[in-house]
Amino acid sequence: MRGANRNRGHLLVVSCVLSAALLAATSPAAEAAPRYSPGAPGAGDPYFPDMGNGGYDVSHYDIRLAFDPGTGAIDATTTVLATATQDLSRFDLDFQGPLTIGKLSVNGRAATFTRSGAQELVITPPSGLRKGSPFVVSVSYSGVPQKIDDPALGVSGWVATKDGAVALNQPIGAATYYPVNDTPTDKATYTQTITVPAGLTVLANGEPGPTTTRDHRTTFRWSMNRPMASELSMLAIGDYAVTRGVAAGGLPNITAIGKSIDTKPGQGKVFNQTTAQIVQWESSLYGPYPFDSTGGILADVGVGYALETQGRPVYDRRTNDVDGDLLAHELGHQWFGDSLTPVRWSDIWLNEGFATYSEWLYQEKFNGIPVQQTFAKVYADEKDWSGQVADPGRDHIFDDLVYNRGAMTLHALRTKIGDAAFFKLLTLWPATHRYGNVSTRQFIEFVERLTGRNLDAFFDTWLYRPGKPAL
Repeated sequence: MRGANRNRGHLLVVSCVLSAALLAATSPAAEAAPRYSPGAPGAGDPYFPDMGNGGYDVSHYDIRLAFDPGTGAIDATTTVLATATQDLSRFDLDFQGPLTIGKLSVNGRAATFTRSGAQELVITPPSGLRKGSPFVVSVSYSGVPQKIDDPALGVSGWVATKDGAVALNQPIGAATYYPVNDTPTDKATYTQTITVPAGLTVLANGEPGPTTTRDHRTTFRWSMNRPMASELSMLAIGDYAVTRGVAAGGLPNITAIGKSIDTKPGQGKVFNQTTAQIVQWESSLYGPYPFDSTGGILADVGVGYALETQGRPVYDRRTNDVDGDLLAHELGHQWFGDSLTPVRWSDIWLNEGFATYSEWLYQEKFNGIPVQQTFAKVYADEKDWSGQVADPGRDHIFDDLVYNRGAMTLHALRTKIGDAAFFKLLTLWPATHRYGNVSTRQFIEFVERLTGRNLDAFFDTWLYRPGKPAL
């Protein structure tokens, strides 16, 4: 019932926003001549200048999608609830690949649109949108989504699998299957209503709503009611064995293993319980878990990585073996990377450094390997000390520089400020910026305020200077 009420609530929100937008367009105040101008076609991140857009702020995405596993095609409508942050004559959404748009409207009225470059969907509404006014964009489209295979960054977006598809969107994949303001700085809530042939299962971010079957087709509903960056959205369609349990404080814990790799009896329970154990332990270090459910998905996706998709990480595996280190990393991201998301992609060490340090802490807690021992080994074995941790460059955001040296930076900081201040930092930093965006400069200033010390030289050595820091 809660799921059904939530979906009705989202429909009511769309209706109210549409009504408000129409009233704003016809009110006497709207008669004053505004200076309408186009929204920016990018969000200003130098690593990905085409990603994201300006002129508006999205509050919610409603994705309704039907999938045909025989052809790999989708038939979908995405509704975007947003607010203009300037007087808009037109605006862009990010939308990639060969999908064909059948209908597009703004505030219920047909709008003109063009597609340009790699991902720009340029929309001109029937009338200008006043600054501060809410508006609703509805885009209906169809076709076979295509993944992105970037030479430096690997595969992202809609990935076809043997039994369905999985969408993994970091850093640039979300726009392969829905129109989106694809920037980490414009977080929004989500509902995803996905229809598939009966017998297939759909998992996504957030909490499940009612599932219905009709005419040999099943519709699954999922809602993420906490702010989420588009690169953390997720969709998994396939043949899955699903296990439901609870984690810290009765938190719903939904895990799944692709049946093609679910070959060991009882592994579903092991995966679910290990996830719960790690969430409980990390909550004791980092503070309350930031979302309304947790879990994870083990599947043979073929991308070669795991991803911290919000609330429910996806682990690309050839077997159903559960790797506690890996779970600690991706679940640690729920605080660092998901709840707290970098302002710019250059700040990604704030994701990966903390997640890698979560692995080191896990090794100490559950395997008896001291963090100092792990640090010493990584410090001794690291061969490449070139590059800047806090500005690795677009093609290096997933390099060891970001992960290992990011974690080493945190351990060096722990050594410098002491355990009491460091573990206080691990709780206060995510609590203070919960659901927000953070930068390296903010982190440095936060640590300096917490400790009352000037640490500029320390951070300059570890984050901004190439070369192996002296201990």
